[in-house]
Amino acid sequence: MADSLALLRNASPTTNVLAAWLDGLSEQSADRILQFFTAEIRNPNTRRAYLRALVSFVTWCNDQHITLRDLTPYYVAAYIEQLGVTHSPPTVKQHLAAIRMLGDYLVVGQIVPHNPAAAVRGPKYVVKKGKTPVLTTEEARQFFDSIETDTIIGLRDRALCGVLVYSFARISAVLNMNVEDYFHQGRRSWLRLHEKNAKYHEVPVHHSAQEYLDAYIEAAGIADLAKSPLFRTVSRSRQLTAKRLAPREALAMVKRRSTAAGIGGHIGCHSFRATGITNFLQNGGTLENAQTIAAHESPRTTKLYDRTRDDISLDEIERVRF
Repeated sequence: MADSLALLRNASPTTNVLAAWLDGLSEQSADRILQFFTAEIRNPNTRRAYLRALVSFVTWCNDQHITLRDLTPYYVAAYIEQLGVTHSPPTVKQHLAAIRMLGDYLVVGQIVPHNPAAAVRGPKYVVKKGKTPVLTTEEARQFFDSIETDTIIGLRDRALCGVLVYSFARISAVLNMNVEDYFHQGRRSWLRLHEKNAKYHEVPVHHSAQEYLDAYIEAAGIADLAKSPLFRTVSRSRQLTAKRLAPREALAMVKRRSTAAGIGGHIGCHSFRATGITNFLQNGGTLENAQTIAAHESPRTTKLYDRTRDDISLDEIERVRF
């Protein structure tokens, strides 16, 4: 069996904290921790978030001289209570979820007899309206009209934002697309979006998004490169490369484009998803269909993007007159 404690120490300074916490326990314990972060958690974003959360918790335990064997619900509750003083409820709930998930995994592996986080309750946090900035119809038109279409960069940026707003897609799902994921079937064109947990979600292409994509792909000359990235970076010579566009680069582009369009740099990539859903509902689309297009597991999630009642609320509050 590989020396799992050594692997933890050598992986990074953060995992070294976990390894130190496991000193004095069996090799099986360290091996179980490694399995948790490699085999149990497949999504890289979740893995990073949970690793940060657990390192924070373990650091607190080390400061309190609490070992894994000493852990009780009391200590976990004390940590969660203290964390709530400096962190938002969603962050606290994420930390508790990470601790609870690791506890369950250690119980199943017979490392600990019970999960000390199982009985601990996190803060109440109910969201009825999302905070993602949403563009009005006029602002959306202003944004797209401001993008130049005589350069490959402009065509790429317009196509990317068009896919986001017309398909209610997540930026990660769009950036993970290859050229072949924009395809034609019968009389319709489709997008195959690469969603979380290795799932695919296919949606028909809006005619405006199709126009944007066709213009970009033709100008880029990538129609025959089926297995290559659809949205690519640009070199210093302002030419497309074969490298896939990264989320941070897409966000920087959106900030730059929105500022240039005169609507401010407060929006992000997710704003197009929220804008598309809001506009769909304002024009008579149903919540159920919006949920299907957006690939949401619950209609409650889709409802967070519904800003159609904002104007109603303003009109009603103006009825108060003195």
